[in-house]
Amino acid sequence: MRILMVGHYPPHGGGVANHLDSLVGELRKRHEVHVLTYGPIEPRTFEAGLVHQVTVPPVYGIRGTTFALLGARKIRRLHEEFDFDLVHAHFIGTTSYAAVLAKGRIGLPLVVTAHGSDLEHTAKLTLGRFYVKRTLAEADAIIAVSHWLAVKASSLGAERVRVVPNGVRSLPSSGGQREYITFIGALRDYKSPETFIELAREFPDEKFLVVGDGPLRKKLQATAPSNVKFTGYRHDVDRVLSRSKLLVLPSLREGFGLVVLEANSLGVPAVGRRVSAIPELIREGKNGLTFQSFDELVEAVKVLLKPKFNAKAGAIGRRIAGLYTWSAVAREVERVYEEVVG
Repeated sequence: MRILMVGHYPPHGGGVANHLDSLVGELRKRHEVHVLTYGPIEPRTFEAGLVHQVTVPPVYGIRGTTFALLGARKIRRLHEEFDFDLVHAHFIGTTSYAAVLAKGRIGLPLVVTAHGSDLEHTAKLTLGRFYVKRTLAEADAIIAVSHWLAVKASSLGAERVRVVPNGVRSLPSSGGQREYITFIGALRDYKSPETFIELAREFPDEKFLVVGDGPLRKKLQATAPSNVKFTGYRHDVDRVLSRSKLLVLPSLREGFGLVVLEANSLGVPAVGRRVSAIPELIREGKNGLTFQSFDELVEAVKVLLKPKFNAKAGAIGRRIAGLYTWSAVAREVERVYEEVVG
């Protein structure tokens, strides 16, 4: 097949870009896969000619709508040049709406994948809800990365949703002493990093590591106790996790929670808030623990720091993470493609 993916893609960072990068890599073993993403960017040399872009203004609230309008025109032009078999848009909102607008002109089958914030945040905005509901109505197939998101999509009008979870790349262990309790994520309100900082105060003899960046960083650094270290955004997540005793995921919402699997793949158990899709990944008492109240979080960390429990949960986590391979994900996505292409 000749496929056009639409969504954030490297050199962009973030969950959708990483998902798309891994999925495209697997699909290119059997298909010709092009990508349309937000510009301006400099595509990687090995995929020159396969990555296309729409340049948009770097202004929140304008860039998405601009991409929807200009992206639709770009999709039509790319189809005239490459004759695609289908379009697969990632993140339901302005990104997917570009493909919806193009579909009305080119008539190609449209697959869309819901990743989390699209149905949990974008769908609550006035214009965002319009984009989401139109996409769910017009798409030929809808993929959700978790069962929780599939239910959410159905509540917004989706008639048929396939669950295909994220995969996890095999991360090499860099060895070293496991010494940190670690947070990895954007320093934004919905990730609740302040809960992690509060947790550090409860364990003054433990080392806490904050990996990520965002608008809350200065405030968090100003109030954090001395046992908390901030690293900023890191590309070497494997190295960070290889030196971690435990991953803490205090997010108020998570469409999937890939970092749990990344930690598990290196034998690191996780504790996460009992919301959204997190309980689908953290199997209570197996590869980690979940919490609702702060007191529950403190108790869970105490349990997971016990050497025997930590080692056992880490070993189970490795086995669980091994089930989520990108090759298996790509095969499931291909089955969806075969259904819509006929």
